[in-house]
Amino acid sequence: MQRTNFSGMACSIARTLDVIGEPWSPLVLRDVWVGLNRFDQIQADLGISRKVLTERLNHLVDQGVLVRRPYDQRPRYEYHLTKKGLELVDLLMVMTRWGDRWLSGQEGPPVLYRHHACGRISDVDLRCAHCGEPMHAEDIDTLPGPGAAG
Repeated sequence: MQRTNFSGMACSIARTLDVIGEPWSPLVLRDVWVGLNRFDQIQADLGISRKVLTERLNHLVDQGVLVRRPYDQRPRYEYHLTKKGLELVDLLMVMTRWGDRWLSGQEGPPVLYRHHACGRISDVDLRCAHCGEPMHAEDIDTLPGPGAAG
């Protein structure tokens, strides 16, 4: 099936979806973030076909989200997050907060996050970069930016 290309749209959400908008990509990024860096490790964790995983890894490398590093002579590669990829993990942490709140049920969240700076278990909280106040959908207005379409 042909993927829809959103990269040319004047919308940052659409452009982000062009990079990670199919269901396997965020899960691949999650696995690499937690230390599953080799193809076989990722495949075993996700139960994904070799063909689909190869396509996803190639796409994420082409987008500059992951980088390949050889680890033996065959060659075989490990996958690591780039700075761009690490910022995408921030997005996944926001998705996790939503999933923990609305989908985890009585069992509670499947994963907890311990903040390095304070050592406490926490979750992500969106805040304004200027004043530090909470920043949620009902707290903002959208305005055309310099990259807005015509």
